[in-house]
Amino acid sequence: MTDSSLSSLGAKVVVASSGDENHPPENITDGSTETFWMSTGMFPQEFIVRFAEATTMSAVTVDSYNVKHLRIEKTASQNASQFELVTEKGKGNVHLQYLFLNGSSATHLRFIITTGYDHFVSVHRVTVQN
Repeated sequence: MTDSSLSSLGAKVVVASSGDENHPPENITDGSTETFWMSTGMFPQEFIVRFAEATTMSAVTVDSYNVKHLRIEKTASQNASQFELVTEKGKGNVHLQYLFLNGSSATHLRFIITTGYDHFVSVHRVTVQN
């Protein structure tokens, strides 16, 4: 299983529900845990990642802080519609790993943070395993 940063796959954050000029959503894809996207409060918060092409993956790892409950949805649609639930997890804090069914393919992933341990949450890195 190969672990790849989103930027190495040509992926970009195309939608984010909030943004902070010092911690923009683009930081999620740079592969570093030193940079991060920070929400501006209130829930739910979400971001959508678009891959350069349909990407097959077996798992996705999310490095985050203060995230209490997270849903991950996927679509193979080119226009980021008709998302389907892949997994949802709760009660994590810094490093969370979410597993897909082996060989799941997507053009977009939507991450929905439904609750946090505080008003603000941060996502430091998302990687996929294929």
